[in-house]
Amino acid sequence: MKTNKIQKVVIAGGGTAGWMAAAAISKLLGKNLDITLVESDDIATIGVGEATIPTLQYFHQLLNINEAEFLKATHGTFKLGISFEGWRDVNEDYLHAFGVTGKDCWAAGFQHFWSKGRQKGIASDFGDYCLEKVTASNEKFTHLPNNGLNYAYHIDATRYGKFLRKMSEEHGTKRIEGKINQVNMDQESGNISSLTLESGLVIEGDLFLDCTGQRALLIEGALHTGFEDWSHWLPCDSAIAVQTKSTEAPKPYTRSIAHDFGWQWRIPLQNRVGNGMVYCSKYVSDEQALAVLEKNLVGEKITEPRVIKYRTGTRRKHWNKNCVAVGLSSGFLEPLESTSIHLIQQSIIRLLRMFPQDGIVQSDIDEFNLQTKFDTATTRDFIILHYSVTNRKDTEFWRHCRNMPIPDALAHRLKLFKETGRVFRKNNELFDDSWMQVMIGQGLLPESYHPIVDNMSDEELKRFLDHIKANIDNTVKQLLPHDAFIDRFCKA
Repeated sequence: MKTNKIQKVVIAGGGTAGWMAAAAISKLLGKNLDITLVESDDIATIGVGEATIPTLQYFHQLLNINEAEFLKATHGTFKLGISFEGWRDVNEDYLHAFGVTGKDCWAAGFQHFWSKGRQKGIASDFGDYCLEKVTASNEKFTHLPNNGLNYAYHIDATRYGKFLRKMSEEHGTKRIEGKINQVNMDQESGNISSLTLESGLVIEGDLFLDCTGQRALLIEGALHTGFEDWSHWLPCDSAIAVQTKSTEAPKPYTRSIAHDFGWQWRIPLQNRVGNGMVYCSKYVSDEQALAVLEKNLVGEKITEPRVIKYRTGTRRKHWNKNCVAVGLSSGFLEPLESTSIHLIQQSIIRLLRMFPQDGIVQSDIDEFNLQTKFDTATTRDFIILHYSVTNRKDTEFWRHCRNMPIPDALAHRLKLFKETGRVFRKNNELFDDSWMQVMIGQGLLPESYHPIVDNMSDEELKRFLDHIKANIDNTVKQLLPHDAFIDRFCKA
């Protein structure tokens, strides 16, 4: 299979996915392409999350986006990690931070030194050896030299879309307001040839990006690509989103608060707080979930709560024929670790790296789908970890999560870490230190450590651990309070 030269790119749907794609393609490849984005109020993403992970910085560097301008435009704050409250067990909390914990050696990661220190009673909590965790706990933030502090953002997703739209249009993207009435197919090749809007306007294209959210009008509605259901591993199928007025200075981390049937998020922006509840409808009704959410809100509501239904899983192909699914049209993983925007970004960058300038070839499609499948499955397993490794058995929901079968790859990771303390990063996957932070945070502790650790005497090991902790504590003392840094750097 090889198509004609790619000249016209059509992006179906706006939202975060559509405008991220438009911004990147128009800025980095736009001189050689005709780019059109079609959007209407009837084609929208569900938009439950406003939290990101540090990889968004890379995307912004590619697009030469000024950080202060971006944060002002999106009313953004900084994010150093996620506080998991009541996940390990009722009233037991930990903070998964974005940094690297401790110092590794060539043969063994820091967790091996910490594990022996814990057995000897000379080690502090694992997170105390992570700069980002201690900084977040003290509600501080400051840019450090040489990217010394690893961070992400909390943003207003609607404002982010507008910010990227302005950039996209400045680089030649044409926006057309309209509802897609029909997806037209080329009968000979099976490719999408054009979109017919409700107005009767026909938009032709060579390459189509499906950013139509869960409706997946192109990748599924027209191409019938198929969906792989993951709800047997990720049982939550509903969410409620609502915004409230701020009542305190924004914390530099997302809060994820476990409940009897799911979990609640709090995402602090400069001017408001994004709130929501993720839950499994098998164990609680929408009305009961809403009542618990409203009981736990802080601050006056500024939007009406919105119930969202979803199914966790992934499209069987993310690139099919001449259509690439980006965002929710490609599948859905709940926003527990704020990976939605990252997966959008990965798809866009992967497409740019493999852009079929001279025509689409099957080998590109196959490689794109292999890489995307690995990214998505690894992210899925990381999210499942939070549910399956828990001491909670106080409700039917948590007993189900604790006892449910899990993917073989995840089962192997957990067994390897428990028995040996080892964690290996595969194929440049997203998560590294995060696996250890969450496994330990959820209560999974190594039963042994690498023998190289025994080259240190107990006294040397204590000095090693104390030195790392002292350096972190001294650094954090010099940082500004998070809200003070925002006021100075990027106040909206």
